[in-house]
Amino acid sequence: MRVPKRVAVIGAGSMGSQAMWRLAARGAEVIGYDRYAPGHDRGAAGGESRIFRAAHLGESGYIPLLRLADGLWEQLQAETGRSLRRRSGCLVMGETVSPSMRLLLSVSTAHRLDHEVLDRDDFARRYPQHRLPEGHTAVLDRMGGVIRPEASVQAAANRAEQLGARLHRYTPVREVARASGGGVRIVTDHGTDHVDAAVVTVGPWINTLLPDLPRAVDVRRVICSWHVPTRHDWFADGALPFVRSTPHDCFGLPSPDGLSVKIGLSHARHLPVPEPERLDRTVRPEELATFHELIRELMPDLNPDPIRMSAYMEGYTESGNPLVGHLPGEDDIIVMAGFSGSGFKISPAMGEIAADLALDGATAHPVDFLAPAGVGAA
Repeated sequence: MRVPKRVAVIGAGSMGSQAMWRLAARGAEVIGYDRYAPGHDRGAAGGESRIFRAAHLGESGYIPLLRLADGLWEQLQAETGRSLRRRSGCLVMGETVSPSMRLLLSVSTAHRLDHEVLDRDDFARRYPQHRLPEGHTAVLDRMGGVIRPEASVQAAANRAEQLGARLHRYTPVREVARASGGGVRIVTDHGTDHVDAAVVTVGPWINTLLPDLPRAVDVRRVICSWHVPTRHDWFADGALPFVRSTPHDCFGLPSPDGLSVKIGLSHARHLPVPEPERLDRTVRPEELATFHELIRELMPDLNPDPIRMSAYMEGYTESGNPLVGHLPGEDDIIVMAGFSGSGFKISPAMGEIAADLALDGATAHPVDFLAPAGVGAA
């Protein structure tokens, strides 16, 4: 009888919870560790909503990963009986001549994504909540929708436990390293464990646990604000999540209760976080200026004064692409980090890929362009 591989998953958040689920589903002996507990609001899964979209403002290599994730989102909902994603469509807007919008349009056409390019008159008629400046294009991504991040993290972790995984909550990992006799050594405040392989998905704590990563992860303090419409019909006929590319670089989603609109900003407008355990969670009035400007120009039927603000953390890389693959020089340590604000939608795909790498040593899914040491090193 074949003995199942023992695999540690360090960090049971956006990626780690999905990795635990996919590993447990394939019969691995899964041991998870989290410094808090699945669904906490200190990492990158806070804020009650995330956007799922197929029309991606980046490399075409994400399209197969988005398709893989799409099917796994459906599978996770079916296995857990939880409503985690609502398919509503998503609007993507930006300057027509910008590289990101030109790439989005070409990739969407080449991959036959279910999308529609809207002219300004049609856009104004169908989506009066928004203003589209001259020289900008709007694309309706019909595969888009809204994901519930905290519920999704908990659902994936709980499903993994149902399948036999063990999760050590409130247990920070202090060290992960190659063991002298083979495999990986995991050190916590409660002792040392040895496993065959480890998947490191600790989000903002990646630089602390793996300080020698070949590519840097820049941890930033992310702010989101929630605004109530001044028009009673703002949500009439459905209000879609949206992404605005250059030059506005923001996103928004209707709140699940249908009372407000959540708005977030791009990486460049976030402050760095030197120590994740000392995140400044207080949002000051002067930090509202950019939100006020965006609302005045693009969504004037929202009250610029928020009813709620929150701060959490995300990790960014210089390229905007995450680090996914074996830690250079380590056959048994897999790292997933630096998803740069756009990773939650593909998190189930990352869970499947983590399971491939931990159990088989390689994956057939196209992730070479995300390798921690550069292209071709995964």
